[in-house]
Amino acid sequence: MNLSLEEGKFIVVLGLSGAGKSTLLNLLGGLDSPTEGTILVNGKDISTLTANELAEYRAASVGFVFQSYNLIPTLTVIENVALVKEIAPNPLSSHDMLKAVGLSDHIHQFPSELSGGEQQRVSIARALAKNPHILLCDEPTGALDSQTGVMVLGLLLSMAREMGKTIIVVTHNQNIAKMADTVIRVKNGRIEDCRNQDHPLSVEEVDW
Repeated sequence: MNLSLEEGKFIVVLGLSGAGKSTLLNLLGGLDSPTEGTILVNGKDISTLTANELAEYRAASVGFVFQSYNLIPTLTVIENVALVKEIAPNPLSSHDMLKAVGLSDHIHQFPSELSGGEQQRVSIARALAKNPHILLCDEPTGALDSQTGVMVLGLLLSMAREMGKTIIVVTHNQNIAKMADTVIRVKNGRIEDCRNQDHPLSVEEVDW
């Protein structure tokens, strides 16, 4: 796999459940290792990195938004987001990122006191606060209502356009693909198609 990640790009990986979308994301993030072949990210073969080098790659370059949230239950919302300051070289303000996802009034609550959608937004705020070069999002709007999902997608798109981040979103939602600069279609564990879109829509232009 050879992936050239241009700054400021919004990339969508489309496919049905079980197609291999999450596996692809884990390989790009250095969470899984391939059984064969190579993974080139901007010319660097991350499949040959040692465990320590992969940890450094993830800490310095990659942010994750998981379906399972992965929040620490004994920490408050603000503490969960602020955790990235321990590993990220140039983190953004935890308060600013929570404000961006509409959770300024929840910073002292614990994950168990939040709805699933609110926990997902904390997960997104934490990933954004890390200020990564590449942000990998596994169904980031799956637990959100339509209005909140659109807000989060707008935030992710602005991170790409205004801050030069590479955003990769795994989803089965065809509407999200309309916003993408590049759409990668996955089927039966293989990349079936990879296509650039010259005129991606804005969040406001998509008929949700």
